[in-house]
Amino acid sequence: MRGPFLLAIAARRSPSGSPHFFWTGTRMIIVTAVGTPADDVENIVAHVERAGLRAHISRGEERTIIGCIGDHDKLIAANLTRLPGVEQVLKIGKPYKIASRAFAGSDTIVSLGDAAGTRVGGSELVVIAGPCSVEGRDMLFQTAHAVQASGARALRGGAFKPRSSPYAFQGMGREALELLAEVRAETGLPVVTEVLDPRQVELVSEFADVLQVGARNMQNFALLTEIGKSHRPVLLKRGLSATITELLMAAEYVLAQGNTQVMLCERGIRTYETSTRNTLDIAAIPVLKRETHLPVLVDPSHAAGQAALVAPLAMAAIAAGADGLLVEVHPDPTCAQSDGEQSLTFAAFDSMMRQARVVAQAMGRELTVPLLV
Repeated sequence: MRGPFLLAIAARRSPSGSPHFFWTGTRMIIVTAVGTPADDVENIVAHVERAGLRAHISRGEERTIIGCIGDHDKLIAANLTRLPGVEQVLKIGKPYKIASRAFAGSDTIVSLGDAAGTRVGGSELVVIAGPCSVEGRDMLFQTAHAVQASGARALRGGAFKPRSSPYAFQGMGREALELLAEVRAETGLPVVTEVLDPRQVELVSEFADVLQVGARNMQNFALLTEIGKSHRPVLLKRGLSATITELLMAAEYVLAQGNTQVMLCERGIRTYETSTRNTLDIAAIPVLKRETHLPVLVDPSHAAGQAALVAPLAMAAIAAGADGLLVEVHPDPTCAQSDGEQSLTFAAFDSMMRQARVVAQAMGRELTVPLLV
């Protein structure tokens, strides 16, 4: 988290083994003024504890945040705003704490760690593109060069694939990870790939720049906890039937392990509508931007399920305030081993990027697309 209200909340284990946060029951936080002396902070903590509450201190670069855990009425009776060094007392009623916008002084910017300095959540609209699955060396390298030439800043590609059918293509595994690392070395594009199991986190972290949590795994809490410990940037997709609060609580699992580099991804939810693969929840974008400081990306490919609908949904996402896009691209979608129907050809992706540049500029965002030769 990049704001002055840097917060790292420790987690402990309950007898059942699930995370139990020290912030459980928190109803208020105390924000100190910039440069508040340590003695004043200690005085605030003592005042809180004398009122019968527990205090949890989080020190940022400029300010200190003190979480007050206990009886709400006692918090009010403590007259906290009159203490030296107290700038603001905030009531927190959300179940997610670290993911809440109240805990950050500014939006989180996630660095992808490449030489080009790609950062998600700032003024630039970041597009991540590539095949649903890594199917071989030639197709992967061909795709990487094509999407990079059209302005993509990172490469997506599945090494391990969660499929509804056990007989469908499950991905190339470690071989795919090695190919992704090889293409990154040649192009400089950061690599985004999915992790399916807590036992895969260490392996995938050796090769990938960003660990993706797919929609089916959004509430795999063991996986989220393990990924949080990896401290790799995380792309967390919304579950097929998940509410926005459930998505933010899933992010909380990662954040609670000290990993602040989390990006959220709206990819459509399952509704009664059958004309698209999923229903893209456009409203989720501004709601998430209001509720959390974390960057918000949109995957129009999985929402659409049809290549012809990907570009229009991408434009809508940009207009609604998305920080980036995750798009499936394949050299020959008719031969793709997974998600060919929704994958864009190189020409279609290039066309989409040129449309996206216009919409991004209208929304005050930057999107660099190479000039036509």
